[in-house]
Amino acid sequence: MKIILTQDVDKLGKKYDIKDVADGYARNFLIPKKMAKLALAQNVKAMENEKQSKEVKAEQALEAVEAIVASVDRLEIVIPVKIGEKNELFQSITAKKISDALKKKEIDIKPSQIELKNPIKELGEFPVKIKFDHNLEAEIKVIITEE
Repeated sequence: MKIILTQDVDKLGKKYDIKDVADGYARNFLIPKKMAKLALAQNVKAMENEKQSKEVKAEQALEAVEAIVASVDRLEIVIPVKIGEKNELFQSITAKKISDALKKKEIDIKPSQIELKNPIKELGEFPVKIKFDHNLEAEIKVIITEE
């Protein structure tokens, strides 16, 4: 019996694959659990349309993320802070503070996307990586100055 998989099935195939399986396996297991549909002409056409639309949406999402990465990469963010007598910061600079500084420049980056091993606790310039979907990343320069 020819079927179209509606989800990934171990040891059988991936979603949208058309497979030839035993009648009992299809009727008693795959179809009742909505893991597959019969490979009728209308079902094949519907699955192909669904697959194409998902691919188009994935490409558009990738292009949008690439545009954001291009706009953020090599950006410099200046964060003024109050310092003490010995040039120590009164507050440490965390991913949240960097995210807030980016939001002031109308760039919406979540603190969880900012890769910062330890909070910044001194004046200077620091490279900081930002992770995005699709395994893309950008590097910005965070400049900590005296307020």
